[in-house]
This record gives sequence, structure tokens and C-alpha cells, in this order.
Amino acid sequence: MLVIDAQIHLWQGAQAPPHHWRAPYRMEDALRDMTMAGIDRAINCPAIWDPDANDYALEAARAHPDRFATMGWFDLDRPADPAFLEAFLARPGMIGLRFVLAFTSPEALAPDGALEWIWAGANRLGRPIAVMVGPAQYQAVADIAQRYPDLRLLLDHIGVGPFQKLPEIGDQLDAFMALARLPNIAVKATGTPSMATDAFPFVSVQPVLKRTFDAFGARRMFWGTDFTRMRGNWDECVRQFTEELDWLKGEDLEWVMGRGVSQWVGWP
Repeated sequence: MLVIDAQIHLWQGAQAPPHHWRAPYRMEDALRDMTMAGIDRAINCPAIWDPDANDYALEAARAHPDRFATMGWFDLDRPADPAFLEAFLARPGMIGLRFVLAFTSPEALAPDGALEWIWAGANRLGRPIAVMVGPAQYQAVADIAQRYPDLRLLLDHIGVGPFQKLPEIGDQLDAFMALARLPNIAVKATGTPSMATDAFPFVSVQPVLKRTFDAFGARRMFWGTDFTRMRGNWDECVRQFTEELDWLKGEDLEWVMGRGVSQWVGWP
């Protein structure tokens, strides 16, 4: 079974936000930990707190193209520049984009908003975009998906913020699951151990994982960790899905653990 972590962060700088490890996490660290846990590949979303993380991500992808691919970011305040976007995505190892939109105004995501050139450009180039959003952005993301039905969108962390716990955010989850009606929206079931109120096997998050699976299906729900915010190990994150969910078996498990995200982001 192909096992792909749908989201990790690699960085070399000496800073990180409080919900991530403080020390840098380099490609050598990830390769060691991935091998120990039986993880074949990881999609690196370069750390937004390190201005050099995009370049480092591409260095990792060039050195280990069978292990790392990159969904990069850039400053969303930059003026519209389709030529820049095309060149940004043309670099070897860069398979798509990933942005943190949880604090972005819905107006910026509107059809006449400042970011429309990004959705239009990624759609034209056939590249996926991952986004971290909160409830204030759900409707805007749905509107983007409807304006660009061929644009493949990935939503981080089941829509749950880095300091929230499951399952105590029911109303927010109702609104998030409603996005599953749009076939070009997929969900990364990443970071869920850090949302749990208990230790491995993280029983407290299992009902939400089942609900996510029922809404999005095996082909639009992707396993992953956002590993540097975990307090446990990568092996536990794998076994959380492969051994502890009695409803996730066989071909469905293969799709969730790697096959689905491989096809969604175009990393065959």
C-alpha cells in the first residue's frame, strides 16, 4: 500500500509558531522518521514562518523526487502576475500551491477580489491548491470551487484550527462537511492526533473521522499528519488509520492512505 503524508513542513530557520516544534525540521530528519514509520512519500508545504522554505523544499524535492513534492506559497499581497505564477509552478518539484487563508477577509476571495488571479491561474495550469481556512472562509471557498469546477482544492485539517479540540466544535463541523457537496473539494485529515483529548489511539477523534469519510468518501479524504505539531510519533499517526478504524479497510484504506492524494495532486 502506498502511504503518502498529505502535509508536512520542512524548514531550516530558528523560528516556528507555538503549535509546531521549535527546532528546525530538515529533509534528513523527515527521511529518517518516514522510513521508521513506513511512509513512502510526503507532500511538503513549506513553512510560512521561514522565508527560505520554498527554496529548501525544492532542494529536498530535487534530491529525493521519489519522497518529497512541494505545494508552495508566496506573499498574497503581491500584485496580480500570471507570468510569475506560471514560472513559480514550473520549477521542478513544485506540484501545486498551499496558502493559509484562515485570517483572510472573504472580500479578498470574492470574484473581484485581490486573489482571483491565483485561482484563475492555477485552474488554467491544471495545478491543485491547498488552503487552511476557518468558518469565515467556507462560503468563499465554496464559491471559488463553483467558479472553477476543474480546480482541485484541498482543505487542511478537516477545517479545524491548530488550537481547537475535537469533538467540541460541532456547529463548525456541520458547515465544513457541507462543502463535500462540491466534487472538486477534498479534505486533508491531517493533524487529528493533536486535536484529540486522549492519547493513542485517539478515540476522541474517531467519530469525526467517520463523519468526514461519510461526507467526502475514500477518494477525497487524505491521511496526513502535519507532523511537527504532533506530540507522539509518526508510527502512531499511521496506525491510527491503518489499525484503529474498523470501518476503513481494503481498497478504501488504500485510497485514504495515499492513492487518493497521489491522483488529486498529480504526483503519480
